[in-house]
Amino acid sequence: MLIEHFEPILSVSRKEDVKFERFYAFDSTTITLFADVMKGVGRNPKGDGKKKGGLKVHLLTDVHTDSAKFATISEAKMHDKKFLSKLTLPAGSMVTMDRAYNFYKQFSQWTEEGVFFVTRQKKNAKSQVIETLYECSQTDMDNKKKACVLKEEHIHLSYKDAKKHNNLCLRRVTYRDEKDRLYHFITNNWDITAAEVALIYKHRWTIELVFKKLKQNFQLHFFYSDTENGIKTQIWCTLIAHLLLNVIRRLSKTKKAFSTVAALIRIHLISHLDLMWVVTEARRSYTKRTKSKNKSPGAIQMSLF
Repeated sequence: MLIEHFEPILSVSRKEDVKFERFYAFDSTTITLFADVMKGVGRNPKGDGKKKGGLKVHLLTDVHTDSAKFATISEAKMHDKKFLSKLTLPAGSMVTMDRAYNFYKQFSQWTEEGVFFVTRQKKNAKSQVIETLYECSQTDMDNKKKACVLKEEHIHLSYKDAKKHNNLCLRRVTYRDEKDRLYHFITNNWDITAAEVALIYKHRWTIELVFKKLKQNFQLHFFYSDTENGIKTQIWCTLIAHLLLNVIRRLSKTKKAFSTVAALIRIHLISHLDLMWVVTEARRSYTKRTKSKNKSPGAIQMSLF
């Protein structure tokens, strides 16, 4: 309800290099719990040690506004790809994700619904090359800059559905970045250029910045309750606070960093000050008062004797 209410304010910003109006990214982050409330991941402790609990926050963010659109909380042992079935994405939207979310059956359903995606192909994935659409020659590779598209292919990926083998028709782009690292992107969109495929995946990093803001500016390293309901309530309060801070930054049109705005509001949370004035005019630090060089008592001090 809050996202729907503040959408006109947040939808003002837009990534100019991406032509999709609905551009999403999703990923998950793990939060360690020091109570065995929710099943975590990792090794079992030695001796009498107690295994730590853990939870995962699965988040869908709007890349244009850097704000959350949908979230769910699960145990840390839950596989990331199960999150895909809970999403309801509009037709014509573009989503980008990491290769941990490779779920071919879901990709096929998105293709039928007109939802586009860009992700990386797993290293152990078996694919059938139908046609090579573009391939960069060795001479062109030497003449071009380091960051370039090396190959573009039409591939088929097989998956099982109701004990039947189906083929998923996708487009694979082999890309080399500035640090000479190779990436194999797969997408179901055939209209955008190969360079745009790499650019869309590059914007996936924005969701990592959202997770960084949540963990650095809010008290997610300490929980006020040991119950599952209390822990989830604190997570939801954190997501609401993050949304409201984004709204305040948009309304105030400030250029201050998110951490600065969060610190200012935390300091003046119970002060009788205008919130917009605090964000636009206040500072985290104050100028140091210089001491007077004249050490002799002043006129007012002399009158006291």
